[in-house]
Amino acid sequence: MTEQPTVQQAPDSGPVPSEPFPTYYRATAEHAAGMVEVIHAAFGARPPLDPPSTADAETPATVSAALAQGTGVYATVAGRPAGAIIIERAQDEGDGRTGVLRRVSVHPDFQRHGIASAMVIEAELLAAELGCVRLELFARSEFPELIGYWQRRGFTIARQAPYGVILARPLPRRIVVPTADDMSALGAALARRLRAGDVIIATGDLGAGKTTLTQGIGEGLGAAGPIISPTFVLSRIHHSTNGRPDLVHVDAYRLSSADELEDLDLEDSLDHSVTVVEWGENVAEVLSPDRLEITVLRSADPTDETRTVLITGVGDRWAEDDLDELDLEAMARD
Repeated sequence: MTEQPTVQQAPDSGPVPSEPFPTYYRATAEHAAGMVEVIHAAFGARPPLDPPSTADAETPATVSAALAQGTGVYATVAGRPAGAIIIERAQDEGDGRTGVLRRVSVHPDFQRHGIASAMVIEAELLAAELGCVRLELFARSEFPELIGYWQRRGFTIARQAPYGVILARPLPRRIVVPTADDMSALGAALARRLRAGDVIIATGDLGAGKTTLTQGIGEGLGAAGPIISPTFVLSRIHHSTNGRPDLVHVDAYRLSSADELEDLDLEDSLDHSVTVVEWGENVAEVLSPDRLEITVLRSADPTDETRTVLITGVGDRWAEDDLDELDLEAMARD
């Protein structure tokens, strides 16, 4: 996301919708007044609290100052202020890699349109760009349904706080990969940490580099045979030539549900192989509660080979400390 609006979420064709679609921005000082309007409206519509929220004390100056130290997300609908999130670094004695979401707000006129969820996705990417590896936010105990919303988004209660709880979740590790060779090298470096039973779900546009990453993983595992996109076969098994786990390479592009994935009988090989599922988002999560979720993002410039790779560890197998030890940026330069 840039300081210019992202592509509007409108259909490609068909009749003009009756309601405008939201536009999302990387927030800057020029958006501060609109963000304050949203914050005041959203927090003002909540039931009275004791002690009361301090949101009504926000001004364009305070929001601008916060954005200067961190970043944020701003949403509009037909030019009207619709949503706001401020992202700051935690001011504590930690490692400086905790991002804090503040003033998460959707204007009452635009609630229940999916704006909050879309802004949170953008906020996670922006926090990763700041170098954060985890996100935290405060939620009042008077709003259990709000706490439940954040828990459905992968946050867990990290600790109690006065009048509420602190919720937290790990962020994807962000790696800039300049070339296809570097993408393959990243895959090979990841392979050194893989073991039998590991599952990787790889997501990204056509041509983003998912198969190149898988080729690097295969190289690191000593997988036999050429590793190509298994689009028409759906899955291929590449046996290891050096005693490492076999590689099972799956393409879920044409699969619409986890039930269709089960028809591939992957459970027969899961325990003694490394399974990589391209296009597996929202389909392959059932394979294992412990997995790596990898998203490959292309540059907006079609001539630019640079890719941004986001890696998220899910489950005890990929505990946060384990991913920290990977030193992925160094591995990408191997």
